[in-house]
Amino acid sequence: MDAEHERHLIEQAQRNTDPAAIQTLYRQYFPRVFAYVAYRVGRRQDAEDVVSEIFLRAIEHLDSFEYRGEGSFAAWLFKIAHTQVANFHRTHDPQTPTSLEDLPNIQSNALAPDSALIQKELFARLHHLITTLAPRRQEVITLKFFGGLRNQEIAELLGLDERTIASHLSRGLEDLQRRFEEEKANHE
Repeated sequence: MDAEHERHLIEQAQRNTDPAAIQTLYRQYFPRVFAYVAYRVGRRQDAEDVVSEIFLRAIEHLDSFEYRGEGSFAAWLFKIAHTQVANFHRTHDPQTPTSLEDLPNIQSNALAPDSALIQKELFARLHHLITTLAPRRQEVITLKFFGGLRNQEIAELLGLDERTIASHLSRGLEDLQRRFEEEKANHE
């Protein structure tokens, strides 16, 4: 969706002139928000609950959103997501190891059962590796790759400079690659 179309939809949703505008925005952002939240909370049921709360809060506070150009709505929505994930972690016990059955399906539900199992195993492995990173790098990587945000949007959301985001991203990916290779060498 281009920026002008998105802006038009947001304006219609804010004025309550087109109920389909909210539905369109929801469909546009749901996969990205769900992927981000699913990674951050780890269990499908919890992710579904948190995502529902995120979109409910977004709709309730849509009138307070101020369009500032391309990417500003994504940054605003993911700020809500970031806050709701933090609230979730404050009110729930630290994450215990999650069984493969409880892991969310982030990609296509049309995968063959063996492919879906392999995908969940990879997700669990990636989840473990990302949790070994510093908290800020974890957040930047999940916002970038699970949330699909651009560096500029992440910087706005986290209140950091865009160069700082690029640095966290670069160093975080280097750390992940090194840890992946170490893990692989230890299993051989």
